[in-house]
Order: sequence, then C-alpha cells, then structure tokens
Amino acid sequence: MKKYAALFPGQGSQFVGMGADWLEQPAARARYDEAAEVLGYDLAGLCRAGPEEELNRSDRAQPAIFVHSVVCYEAWRAAQPGAAPAVVAGLSSGEWAALFAAGVLDFASALRALEARGRLMQAACEARPGAMLSVIGLGLEAVQALAAETGAEVANLNAPGQIVLSGAVEAIDRAEAAARPAGARMAVRLRVAGAYHSSLMAPAAAEFAARLADLPLQAPRIPVLSNVSAAPHGTPAEIRDLMVRQITSSVRWYECVGALRALGAQAALECGPGKVLAGLIKRIDKQVPVCNIQGVCDVEGVAAAWG
Repeated sequence: MKKYAALFPGQGSQFVGMGADWLEQPAARARYDEAAEVLGYDLAGLCRAGPEEELNRSDRAQPAIFVHSVVCYEAWRAAQPGAAPAVVAGLSSGEWAALFAAGVLDFASALRALEARGRLMQAACEARPGAMLSVIGLGLEAVQALAAETGAEVANLNAPGQIVLSGAVEAIDRAEAAARPAGARMAVRLRVAGAYHSSLMAPAAAEFAARLADLPLQAPRIPVLSNVSAAPHGTPAEIRDLMVRQITSSVRWYECVGALRALGAQAALECGPGKVLAGLIKRIDKQVPVCNIQGVCDVEGVAAAWG
C-alpha cells in the first residue's frame, strides 16, 4: 500500500445527514455516545436530523466534523492496522483531528477544545460582523495587493488561484467590488458567520489561549503539519502557541499539501464529511492520488483502490 497522508476537513464541510450510516456501527456509535457525554447534547441526533441552522453554528459544526472525521479515520485504521499514515494535516478546525490522529491529545480533550474554540469564534462573529470572499484566478501577490487596498486580510491559501479574503463586512464589500477589475476571474462571498482567520477573531484567540494553558498535550507520534507554518508541529508548548495563532492567521493549505511528499506521502486520504480537500489537492498537485472516506462503504473501496 502507498505511503499516504491522512487529511481532515474543517468548518463548512458539515451537512445534515452526515455520518448517519456510521450510527449502525458499534465502534462509531460509541464515539458519538462519548461525544454526547462530553458535550452535554445529542450530537448524533443533530448530525442526522439537524436543524441545519444549529449544525452550522461554529460551536456545533466544529465538534460534529471532528467526530465524523475520527470515526472515518478509526474505521480505516481498524480495517488496515498496518497502514499508519506517514503524515497528517487538517484544514483550520480539522487540524485538531490531525493532532488527535497523531496522539497529541485524547478524544474528549480535543472535543472540549473544539467546543470552546467554536463558541469563542461564534461570539467574536456576533460581536463584530465580518465576512469572507473567495477570489478565483489571481496570484498571491495580486490578492495581497487587493487586501491592502481594501482593508481585507488574506485568510486561506487554498490552492494556487483560489485564495480567501476575510475581514469586516465593509472591507469585504470593497474587495468584492474591486476583485474583477483587478483581474480576478470570479469573487464569491462565502456563507459563513464571520471573518475567520482574521484579526477580528483576536478576542476569541486570547480567550482560547487561556483555555489551552492546562490542556494536556503530548509530542506527535507522526508528523502533523501546521496551518500557520506549513511545517511539522514540535513540542507541546509550540503546538499550543500555533493552535492559538491559527485562529487569526492565514491557513497556508497549498504549502501544507506541497510538504506532504517531502514527509514521505505518495497519496492522500481525506477522512470526514465532503470532498473539499480532495478537490483542492487535485488543483494543487495532480500527481498525488487522493481518496475519501466519509461513509461506511468507502473503507472497503479505498482498500481496493490502493491494494
């Protein structure tokens, strides 16, 4: 079997009905039951039936995506016990699933961290309205110039020619109006609650730092790529620092994907809802084969595809 990277999606990949087929699997059901005890509400029911408005809240979506991702990853590892990933990474909140997969923290601790992260980010969104804009067809330097001109900030470097701006609503309004005249092929306003990965999230980051101070962390057993540095995480103290900075910093995703091969990965496996990361990898590096596990039947399909 190819050496592979295990990848985990972030907020925005959630949808009503996610993970429903896993609830019939005893090991997966046990994870959802454990999540209900930690969080104090029926996460499985929310994922299965909604309502959509509640599932889309940051403090609900981030734990929901994490649990679904862990269930997919653990089912794959149970089916292929000798096939550990060479490296792991996650997009934004998905980085917490990557840290869990690398043994940095346990399931309950990651859930509590994500619930707090989502709740603090949701509060920051409500305190100061913000927005995000996906700019298609411009290079990084051109998008940086657009941000400087309009007061927006570079939030996500998803793929070459697909970069997301974030900031106050009025700044994103200006960026949206200026994007096509600047040469962008398209500018798409994202359906998000606020200005993630921007300075508007600073209050959330400050409070999150206090919550992480006593969180027990271990050194990663396998390399975990940081969204902030696009390099492997180091000591527990460094992990805490980077995971706080991640809330306000740019997500350097296409640099992370570029680092996968240097760390030994010949293929990528996306674990969790949706296929956002697979789509991005195909834009970043077509030479990296990518598969997805989001449902029960996908585990066998990936094993067959990879031999």
